[in-house]
Amino acid sequence: MKPGINNYSEIGKLNKVLLHRIGNEIEGLVPDNFERLLFDDIPYLKVAQQEHDKFADLLRANDVEVIYYVDETVKALKDRKVRQEFIRKFVSESDIHSEAVKEALEEYLMGMTVKEMVEKVISGVKKSELDVKSNSLADYISSGYPYYTDPMPNLYFTRDQGACVGNGVSIHHMSTMARRREALLLQYMFKYSKSFAPDGTNLWYDYDQAYSIEGGDVLVLSDEIVAIGLSQRTTVAGIEQFAKNILDESTFQKILVFDIPKCRAFMHLDTVFTMVDFDKFTIHPEIEGPLQLFEITLGKDGNARFNSIQDELENILKIELGLPAVDLIRCGGNDAQAAQREQWNDGSNTLAIAPGTVVTYERNYVTNDLLDKKGVKVLTIPSSELSRGRGGPRCMSCPVNRDDL
Repeated sequence: MKPGINNYSEIGKLNKVLLHRIGNEIEGLVPDNFERLLFDDIPYLKVAQQEHDKFADLLRANDVEVIYYVDETVKALKDRKVRQEFIRKFVSESDIHSEAVKEALEEYLMGMTVKEMVEKVISGVKKSELDVKSNSLADYISSGYPYYTDPMPNLYFTRDQGACVGNGVSIHHMSTMARRREALLLQYMFKYSKSFAPDGTNLWYDYDQAYSIEGGDVLVLSDEIVAIGLSQRTTVAGIEQFAKNILDESTFQKILVFDIPKCRAFMHLDTVFTMVDFDKFTIHPEIEGPLQLFEITLGKDGNARFNSIQDELENILKIELGLPAVDLIRCGGNDAQAAQREQWNDGSNTLAIAPGTVVTYERNYVTNDLLDKKGVKVLTIPSSELSRGRGGPRCMSCPVNRDDL
């Protein structure tokens, strides 16, 4: 195992992974804020935590070191000045209009232990917790809303806020305000937690860059190729900036841009296909037809070169990965209803922890059976509550270190 950040594939033996144990932020979800906070339902917290713990325990049982967002952020914020800077930035990004409220919030958060503060930032600060009056019209209009700072219920999908690619980290500008501040935690982990990002770790994209990009759209297909989805939440300008940085400074030679439908069902690239073995992929049946791809490489002059590709996914993957054949395993198989049902519950969103060994939700039994018949070892976790957030095991994990293939 190489030290630090090392992630040159989707399937190499997983050594270290970043998770967030689902917490009290989920209790802030109500039907009135579902749409804005990107949920369709409310997970039952107690059971969701039990399910998440089983996920973490399964990873540990397979020799994976599990680290958590809260713990790593606490390490990053031990210095008082760094903590003050983080809190000011967090408050400034929390859509608060009254200076009196901002000052009271900063004082309130600084008065906590570091761990309490990090947990509070994630779970949200309620108006009932502060004895302060706002003189803002915007705050008056929203006076019925219980929070000064929104909770972060999507944080347990740790794939999106950032991605470890090669020997570097991409810290993302999230496309929605509901998720924007999640990546702020990762920015401070990158800067100040050496156990997470040792000195010399590259930075491919940063929180403060202008265009949105999210980690569910980033797939490391090989040590030379990164695939990115041009999706509902990842912009072409974000992709171009990421590509320029990583192609300039790493061993990666090519970025493949998959132009996928801009809708919730195809939210990220990893909701429509994931890699499970050297030559096997789980896929959403609706992407089997001709796909539009764009290839980004660097010319000898250091400038980006672009090429357009239109072909079947099977042919694209064979050519790009130099394989004689690939096996595309349909979510739900040939049963249209099973495909819709299991795609809704992230049947295509598998986490490979070694070549041909994946973690999936046990509820996707049709797809799991197909994977098993194709020779893929399937390790299942319960998901009655975790799945309500519309994300699978890959969404819930940010691989930090894998063995090279």
